[in-house]
Amino acid sequence: MTDKQIAVITGGASGIGEATARRLAADGYAIAIVDMNEARGEEVAASISAGGTPAKVFRCDVANAADVDRVAAEVEKQLGPARALVTSAALIPNTEGIMDMDMDAHERMWQVNYHGTVHTCRAFGRQMIARKQGAIVTLGSINSYLPLPLPAYNPGKAAIQRLTQLLAVELGRHGIRVNSVAPTYVMTPPLRAKVESGHRDLGKIMSVHALDRLPEPGDIANAIAFLCSDQASSITGVLLPVDAGWLSAVSYKTYAGGVPWEQ
Repeated sequence: MTDKQIAVITGGASGIGEATARRLAADGYAIAIVDMNEARGEEVAASISAGGTPAKVFRCDVANAADVDRVAAEVEKQLGPARALVTSAALIPNTEGIMDMDMDAHERMWQVNYHGTVHTCRAFGRQMIARKQGAIVTLGSINSYLPLPLPAYNPGKAAIQRLTQLLAVELGRHGIRVNSVAPTYVMTPPLRAKVESGHRDLGKIMSVHALDRLPEPGDIANAIAFLCSDQASSITGVLLPVDAGWLSAVSYKTYAGGVPWEQ
């Protein structure tokens, strides 16, 4: 047990989850990394602990509700009650069409991305209800807003937006805030690998952003840390874009009449 506030990060062994674990550790939280990749999680936890902040790894398949309930109990027993929860665990697909998509992969993505978020919010949300406090941040996406050719991931992220709003209302009376962040493409190791393998076109990605840069994992972590903090004490039920201006630029830059600097 620790006397620090506890932050639980699913998918905390890499990418946005890892950056969030490190950012919340810097804010003084003890960290519970919940991830299937236990070996990588141990590396991250050891690095955080070396800085003086307690961090532990809990291996878990978030698609399995019983496994999530087990881990929630273990986190509370070993570290203490969760004060913050970030649901970053997710699978990221390649582009495909509905007519020829892999239905097994489709089902697995829903189980991990959407149902995993539900299982995690329920398990740790119950603990927060008992103490009448907490902050939950789910991982949405720019996919939450507009259709993209990702027939499992795209509707799943839209569902997470609505789930976040439902939870904000249901848990608000218990003093628990629930928000979401909506990243654009983030230059994580998986995205870099997809660019290098030809599964993502970096030129096309950059062509529909307002800023001439993509967010790094730390940019998303900073937004999450804000939503977990007392500075956001009156904010709940929102989906906060961290998108380098993608939402503004995606329609502006594809206007059929052209854009001013291209005329």
